[in-house]
Amino acid sequence: MSAVRRSRIRIPKSTQAQRADRYALYQRAVQDPKWEMQFVERIFRERRGQAPRILREDFCGTALAACEWVRRSPKHRAVGVDLDAEVLAWARTHNVAKLAASAARRLTLIEADVLQAETVPADVLLAFNFSYWIFKERGTLKRYFERARRHLAPQGLFLLDAYGGYDAFREMRERQDFGRFTYIWDQAEYDPVSGHTTCHIHFNFPDGSRLKRAFSYHWRLWTLPELRELLLEAGFCRVLVYLEGVDKISGEGNGVFSLAERGEADPAWIAYLVAEP
Repeated sequence: MSAVRRSRIRIPKSTQAQRADRYALYQRAVQDPKWEMQFVERIFRERRGQAPRILREDFCGTALAACEWVRRSPKHRAVGVDLDAEVLAWARTHNVAKLAASAARRLTLIEADVLQAETVPADVLLAFNFSYWIFKERGTLKRYFERARRHLAPQGLFLLDAYGGYDAFREMRERQDFGRFTYIWDQAEYDPVSGHTTCHIHFNFPDGSRLKRAFSYHWRLWTLPELRELLLEAGFCRVLVYLEGVDKISGEGNGVFSLAERGEADPAWIAYLVAEP
């Protein structure tokens, strides 16, 4: 009786890029919620002399900041607003699910347009990660700022971040190695007439695979004077700018943000704006 030789079926291995979770990579590469919430509390205490309680995170995405907020104190409540159902579902499964039950009950995620969402008045309203730059027209951004002001408590603060410097107008790429992956910030296009910019985030992996355009952004590159003027026109009475300091040895940002009346002509800077109603 002859033996029957069976051929083995080779199942191709998936690449690291195919197995990757783009939201988890984004959180690891871009966000530092503990530092951000410490900064928020510090600024509120400096400006208002008391502790904030209710936080609203606009364009919340995975709601990492809102989750950190309710985790920090049993007195904290948070609302996250985002238009993307997919990312909110991911947030509930991967971030909210990790909270203690008591903390999760103090967090509400709302699928809505920030131009239409109705929420309780917030002590602090955040628009971080430059997400509000999706509003490219002056009138639309002013309308968003007006709605943000109306959803603040009487002593509330509106906090936004911004970046700039002459490198911000260049079409260029920056890479940062995180060991298990490389984060690539790709400033792919910039139009000086409209101020519109297209940026992408890519991830490269040690096995040579790539997660190309994991995220893409089509923004207007707003400047600090434009933002301050629009916030004042929207009804805020004062707009403060906190600029990041520079490490004297490396020449890079040192993570320390201080109130600034003037800045240096740096190639790249990051700032926080604090708007008071």
